[in-house]
Parts: sequence; C-alpha cells; structure tokens
Amino acid sequence: MAKVWKILIGPASFFLSAFLLWGTFTPAASFAIATAVWMALWWIIRPVSIYVTAFVPIVVNAFFNLIPNSHVISQYFSEIAVMLLGSDLICLTWTTTGLDKRVSVKALCFIGTSMKNQIFVWFLASTVLSIFLPNVVVAAIFCPIAVAMLRSVGEDDVTESRMALSILLAIGWGSGIGGFGSPIGSSANLVAVSYIEKLTGHEFMYYDWVIRFLPLLAIVFLLNLIFLWLIPAPAKDLPGTRAYFREMYSKFGTMRRGEKIGLYLFILATALAFIRPLFASFLPAMKPAYVFLVIGMLMFFLHDENGKTMLDWQYAESHAMWGMIFLFASGLALGRLVIETGAIDRLAVIIVGLQLPPGLMTMAISCTFACFLSELSSNTAAASISIPVVTGITGVMGVNPIPYILGTIVAANCAYILPVSTRAIPVGYGLNPSLQIKYGIRLSILTCATTIIICTLFMNYSPLFNEL
Repeated sequence: MAKVWKILIGPASFFLSAFLLWGTFTPAASFAIATAVWMALWWIIRPVSIYVTAFVPIVVNAFFNLIPNSHVISQYFSEIAVMLLGSDLICLTWTTTGLDKRVSVKALCFIGTSMKNQIFVWFLASTVLSIFLPNVVVAAIFCPIAVAMLRSVGEDDVTESRMALSILLAIGWGSGIGGFGSPIGSSANLVAVSYIEKLTGHEFMYYDWVIRFLPLLAIVFLLNLIFLWLIPAPAKDLPGTRAYFREMYSKFGTMRRGEKIGLYLFILATALAFIRPLFASFLPAMKPAYVFLVIGMLMFFLHDENGKTMLDWQYAESHAMWGMIFLFASGLALGRLVIETGAIDRLAVIIVGLQLPPGLMTMAISCTFACFLSELSSNTAAASISIPVVTGITGVMGVNPIPYILGTIVAANCAYILPVSTRAIPVGYGLNPSLQIKYGIRLSILTCATTIIICTLFMNYSPLFNEL
C-alpha cells in the first residue's frame, strides 16, 4: 500500500497543481506546469524507475492534447540524444577491452585518493572544459571515466555510494556553470550576445565577454567548490594509495590494439567537437552529435588484437544507457510543454506587471526567473525567454538593461536541481536523483542569492558592467 500511495502522489499533485493554477494560467499552461510538479515528486520519492518518469510528458500530452504530439515525441531522439548514444557506443568498448580499468587507475595515480582533491580536479576540469565545449559533451566525456574509477576502488553501487555523490555532482554542476565563461560555452550566451549587440550597435567581442564574466565565474566556482567539499562523505579518502595504484597500473602492461582504438577514437571525437569551427564551412551538418555517432558506429566495423569486432549489436543493445537518453529528453519535452502552452509567457507578463523598482529587486527577479526556467528546460530556452522579459522590464523603467542581461545569463547557466538537461547525464550513470535535488535546492538558493548580490554590486561600482 505504501508503494501505491507513492505512485498516486504524482498524479494527485498534478491535478491539485493544475487546479490551483487555473485562472491565473490557461488550462493548457496549468497542466504543463503541473507536469513538472508530478515529475519532480516522482524523481524524489521514486515509486518507479526515474526513467519511467521520463515518459510522463508523453502521457500527459496524449490525454490533454496540450501541444502537437510530434513536438513532444521528437525530443526523445533529438540531436543531443544522438550525441549521447554515440558517446555511449564509444565508451562501451572501454569496458569490452579493459580500457576503463586502465584509465581509471591512471586517474587515481594522477589525482590521488583524497576526496577533496578528487572533487576539486573533477569540478575544475568540468568547468574549464565546458567554457569551450558544449556542456553535454563535457559531462558525457567525464562521467564514464569517473564511474570506472569509482568501481575500481570498490564503489560498485554508484546510486548508493556517498563517495560517488560529490564526484558526480562536481561533474554535472561543473559542466553547467562553465558555460558562461565564454560566448561559445553555451548557445544561451549567443542569445545574450545578440541582444547586447542590438542594444549597443557594435560587436560584442570575445574579450569583452571574458573580462566581464571571468570574475563572476571565479566567485561561483569557489562557492560551489566549498559546498561540494561540505557534502558529508563516509571517509576523507578513497580506498588505496597512490603507490598501490601505480603498482596496479604497471601490471596492465602495454596498451593492446583494442584499447588504443577505443582511446584514440574517443580523443578524436572530443577534438573534432572542439575544432568544429575549422570544418563547419564545408561540413555544416557535421555537428558534435553526429561526430560522436559516426565514430561510435565505427566500433561495429573495427577489430581488436584478437580479430573480433570492437562492438557487436547484442552487447550494445543490452548495455547502452537508453534510460539516460530518455531522461535527458524528458527535460527537453517538459520545456516544450511549458513554452508552447504559453505558461512561461503568462509568467513573464505577471513579472512585468509587478512594476519593480530598479536595482536589487529587479536584479533578483531577473536572476530568479532565469534560474527557474533553466531548471525546467535548458539554459538556451531560459535565456531566450528571460532576456526579452528583462529588456521589457528595463525599457519600462527607462534604465540601462545591460547589467540585468549579464546577471540573467549567469543565472541561466547555474541550474542544479532537477535531473534534466546536462544534469541528467550523471543521474544516468547512477547518481541518486533525490540527493541531487536535495543538495541542488540548497546550492541553487546560495548561488542565485550570490549572483544577485554580486551583479548588483558590479552594476553599481563597475563601469564594465554598465557600458553600452
């Protein structure tokens, strides 16, 4: 009976939320927001698999016809889903060849077993790399390596492992916040650049972006790092010592042909994603998603040192992380629901009608609105919706919109709670979603409040934050 009640809590919360929102929002918009409430509750209490919850948007839309079904279904094999599948195919060969053990032990030799060092290195690497690469790519690169490392020290049940918690959170959250470090770090940033260039009448250069956002990124990084360090862990160190792992690594011997193919093709896919601007003009459709899929498909044709194919379909079908792909897609589908039903437009109208005074209060509403949107969908969708709202609010006030836009783009890249978008990838690799939500709520409040205060101070005292 307890399980039945947990199951019923989801649809009950859905209908209750829709009823409470009815009148303020249209019926379709009310159902869209209520869908987010249902999914969040099921992700927390988990009466069914988190991957089953990923299909709730399809079920709701089938019953209530909120938007065209094709708009929801198409999200479940979008371009990002293609990239995740391609990355997964490549990484499956790491397991079949034993490369995962070699890489994980090498990582332990390099980083050491201190939990603080582990968290710092994974968080720093994820943040720095996501400044230049898509956030999803970064998370997809690091998660399998981290999980392999954790399993090599006996943390086989990643979902229940408290040692794995902080490391996987560091990768998921680091991959997110690094996005506002450069204009190319996130497509959301390009939305901001477009608006700023229209407002200023001149090009917003890469240098202009970096000198404004690098101090903010450093502050957010430090706050997040301290928070990660303070998450309780059962021990200060992973099992083993550097000397022990060096000895273990020496026993692997030289790399075999299969391991080399798995490693070199993984590096090649990552490099091609990084240098895409060099070949985009003559291969415009070959985006990172399709680079990873093409290279992943090569694994079905290439042979290891024993003459066996690197990957066969039977193994790929049974070991591919289909659940992670659907979990990621559910966030995109939910985003389409809340956007296309007009729920977000209505919320924006309510915010504009508040007639806020310029300064701290307007910055607070702008940043909070962007944070809320990025939790429900993606940072790109959050920026596309929140920046026009911010420019509308500042236009009514007759104040400079630039500092509010800059604050909004930081907030849009700082999402920590629901397992959607980039945050779905660590969950797909075993991170407990209820713990991500628990700690994500706390960090989201801290980071949003810090962003509001720092951006307000910069607006008042830094000429760079106000220049038109």
